[in-house]
Amino acid sequence: MGQAQRPDRRTVLGAAVLGAGAAALGPAAAAATADGGRGRGAGRGRTALPVPAVIAHRGASGYRPEHTLGAYQLALDMGADVIEQDLVPTRDGHLVCRHENDITGTTDVADHPEFADRKATKTVDGTEITGWFTEDFTLAELKTLRATERIPGTRPDNTLYDGRWTVPSFEEVLRWAEREGRRRGRPVWLHVETKHPSHFRALGLGLEERLAKLLRRYGRDRANSPTFLQSFEPTSMERMSRLVRTPRVVLLWTADSRPWDFEQAGDPRTVADLVTPEGLEWISGFAQGVGPVLDLVVPRRADGRLGEPTTLVRDAHARGLLLHPYTMRNENRFLPADFRRGTDPDAYGDAFGALRAYFETGIDGIFADQPDTALLAAEDFRRN
Repeated sequence: MGQAQRPDRRTVLGAAVLGAGAAALGPAAAAATADGGRGRGAGRGRTALPVPAVIAHRGASGYRPEHTLGAYQLALDMGADVIEQDLVPTRDGHLVCRHENDITGTTDVADHPEFADRKATKTVDGTEITGWFTEDFTLAELKTLRATERIPGTRPDNTLYDGRWTVPSFEEVLRWAEREGRRRGRPVWLHVETKHPSHFRALGLGLEERLAKLLRRYGRDRANSPTFLQSFEPTSMERMSRLVRTPRVVLLWTADSRPWDFEQAGDPRTVADLVTPEGLEWISGFAQGVGPVLDLVVPRRADGRLGEPTTLVRDAHARGLLLHPYTMRNENRFLPADFRRGTDPDAYGDAFGALRAYFETGIDGIFADQPDTALLAAEDFRRN
């Protein structure tokens, strides 16, 4: 999509259920969107998503093992505006939902003696990792495993659900979203990340073409689709822009970091370069948004307390880019120091206060592990 054709951020937020997207779900969905989404909290103009929108980070991962249908369903039932998936490939070319291709800590693979010989040491984006990897399993083999809680020390209650769900394929999630969309009379929004795309392309398991094929199959390949695509590698979103018109978001890690595709190509730019007006203008040529780590929006001082907001929100909005920063979590250990309460790092702090501080910067949405908390905070913010 050329520069002159790209939709602005408000269009992106609203387009997916205005027209063909809603019509595909029938009269109830069309009626639900005709009022600009006021029934769920009016956003800006004719937006279908409220502003700020709540994106369920890997599902309701604060309450269920991440990237399971259980986590996605709970997030949707809580009212999350968008549900996130991270995609990695299997050996036979299927896309599955895992935060990493290393599944050692998120499945019970170590308890399967038949897969003991699959344990390997690999280098992924410059980091050496020992474990079990999705690209060494067929989808059928992965389906014999069960998902487990990734951080059981922090979220011991989630371990109750260890073993309850399998690793979902992305196609399963797309079918689930279709069913839930019909049942609810409105589309289920997804936020879909390509993980380590350069790494997998080198293995002959390129993600983008496989993802585009599924998006076309399920009607999520258009500029008005209820879907965001995202990646920490800008060139992955450039590639997707040539395959589908689905809105795209470039994820941004710390200012001193460099995207892995830049490392591979010898591109000297860092994230600090990408968040300048010039860098954002470049991103706007092939993407409709950025997903910065929250510290790029409001840095933390040396004592861990929130400092003054940067100009990122203003600069991105000036170039028509929406902002979906990550990740809000309720536990003290993840919160800025001024919003922690008590001495237990795993107890909840003042998540509402932290969310309010982030919303006041003008962001368009936020990734949250506990979407119910973020939804309440967003409702409070829109009322005040």
